[in-house]
Amino acid sequence: MEITISYADGTSVNQEVERVIKLVCNEVSRVYGLENDEMSVLLCDNETIHKLNYTYRHIDRPTDVLSFALNEGNEWQGEEESHLLGDLIISLERTAEQANTYGHSFERELAYLTTHGCLHILGYDHMTDEDKAIMRKEEEFILSNLNYVREDAPYNE
Repeated sequence: MEITISYADGTSVNQEVERVIKLVCNEVSRVYGLENDEMSVLLCDNETIHKLNYTYRHIDRPTDVLSFALNEGNEWQGEEESHLLGDLIISLERTAEQANTYGHSFERELAYLTTHGCLHILGYDHMTDEDKAIMRKEEEFILSNLNYVREDAPYNE
């Protein structure tokens, strides 16, 4: 998968963050057969994601990750060898806050948020208990393949 990573104004370039995002996206790509596809990732702070969350979801607070599927609800049909799947926006500030709250590393939280966002782009959701269980199983599969496991309590809430 081709991954384009960019930074919102005021967000510092971080090669380790980029490494984790690419690692996760490449695993998602391998598992779901998306090797020829593309995704963009914007890294930002809470203020930026708060504005975007309000603009696009009408929720007036920062969030951790936003996913925008290019062909949401539609199967990809085309003759090109690759296509843009969509955009992820991740708040690195929120990532750090949640890593602290959940008691694990920033790297593990970033891997989780990247996985979660990618699965949203692929059509997974957690609006019902059944959908949530399916999505959580997929998240844990991807994360365990990369050794980003939570032994205490995976995201099963």
